[in-house]
Parts: sequence; C-alpha cells; structure tokens
Amino acid sequence: MKKIVTLLSIVLIGFAAKAQDSSQGLKGAWFVTSQFGYQQTKSADVKNTSISVLPIVGTFVTPSVAVGAAVGYINIKADSDAGTAAKTDLIVIQPLARKYWNVAGSLYFFGQLALPVITGKEKESELKVNQVGLSLSGGFDYFVTKNFSVEFSYDLANFTSTTLDPKTGEKTTVTNFGLAHAANVDGYYNTALGGSNPNLTSPISVGFKLIL
Repeated sequence: MKKIVTLLSIVLIGFAAKAQDSSQGLKGAWFVTSQFGYQQTKSADVKNTSISVLPIVGTFVTPSVAVGAAVGYINIKADSDAGTAAKTDLIVIQPLARKYWNVAGSLYFFGQLALPVITGKEKESELKVNQVGLSLSGGFDYFVTKNFSVEFSYDLANFTSTTLDPKTGEKTTVTNFGLAHAANVDGYYNTALGGSNPNLTSPISVGFKLIL
C-alpha cells in the first residue's frame, strides 16, 4: 500500500509539473529576430527603391504577450538614366508589443503595436528627416522547431508625423494616417525623398526568429 501511495504521489507531482510548464508557455523566454522589408516602383526610366533591416530583441512577459525593441536601418533611393535624384539613409528605433494567438499546430497569428522613431538625412540635398509614429500590424509566425520560426507581417494601420528640414528654407511637417498602407501622400514629401512610402517603411516584412 505504501508503495502504491508513493507511486501515485510521484505521478501526481509529474502531472502537476507538466501542467504548470504548459501554462507558462513561452513566458520568460527571449527572442531575437530581424525583419526585412523591400519595395520598388518603376515609372519610365525612374526607379524608386526602399529597403529596411530591423533587428528585434524581446521577451515574453506572459505565455502569449511579448515586448521588445528594434534598432534598424532604412535606405531609400530614386534612380533614373540621369543618375541618382535622392538617396536617404535613416536610423529606426522602435519599441513594440505583440499578442499571439494559436491558429493550428505550429502556426500562430500575432498583432503588433509599435512606436517607431525614424531620423536621418537625404544626402543629395542634405535634407534632414525626422518621423514619429504609431503602427499596427498583423502577421503569421510559423515555428519550424521550438527554437526557430519564420514570420510574415503586413502593415494594417499607421499614424505618422514627419518633419522635413531642408538645408535652406522652411521646415515642412507632414501628418499622415493610413489603412493597409494606403493614404494620400504629400507632393513635397515624394519629391524630397524620391518617392518614398507615406511612413518611410515597407508594408510587407519577412523575418526569422530565434527563441532563447
């Protein structure tokens, strides 16, 4: 009888530990990822290209909620047969929060809220660029293994305020709100930056995530 009680106790402790581990999920785990964005438009001999690289580090504060920050780089170029009309190099600092929902098996959907701060200069005209914003995006995260996943995200809504400060002349502030990356773009904005996106970032991003 004593042996049976002891065995049952061990089994119950095992189930309790497993249940506790399951309820914790990814809580306390750290993740490292890098998102890559690319967009290009062509009109006659004019080609506008935007490339972004955003390394992200974060941690799960609950089994399905993560917080983190990105520090990255954006390059925007406008080229034509006549040469380079605009070349903009920007630094991005972006705190963010994510909420995950399991879709099926290893596939998860996530919503992300971010506060991007972007600063830099258009080199051809020495135009200074500063932007602050609020961005909501959604995406899918597929776990290839428990420590590695591939994620895809799309810009759902964003609000930005951008200040363009030329070497000579007055500053221009462009305020923009867009849904699904669609919005009216200020003409001066496009001319100054060589036809960049309304919020300086690409609408589609793909990344690879490592869970630690």
